[in-house]
Amino acid sequence: MDFLGIGPLEILLILVLALILLGPGKIPEVARTLGRTMRAIKKASAELTTAVNRELEATKNEAKPPQVKVASHVKPAESPSATDQKIPPSQDDQPTKAGEAPATK
Repeated sequence: MDFLGIGPLEILLILVLALILLGPGKIPEVARTLGRTMRAIKKASAELTTAVNRELEATKNEAKPPQVKVASHVKPAESPSATDQKIPPSQDDQPTKAGEAPATK
């Protein structure tokens, strides 16, 4: 069983070193402090994850309405206006013959 990439022998070595350096009376206090610190870190991490997810959802919901607004403006632009129907086609719309330049017509 690996815990944080540390095998069982390494964990045993760390515990023996802690016992030698801190003494048997100090180990429970250090373990309590370490447990509280890890719990606080996990809680802060969970709160941060929740806040980020909440902001992402809010941003995603805000991004949808502009698409609807754009779609409502695109529909009228697709229909031909009254002025487009009254303008006759110009003579320049006729294709030029091979060998002729448009200015020589």
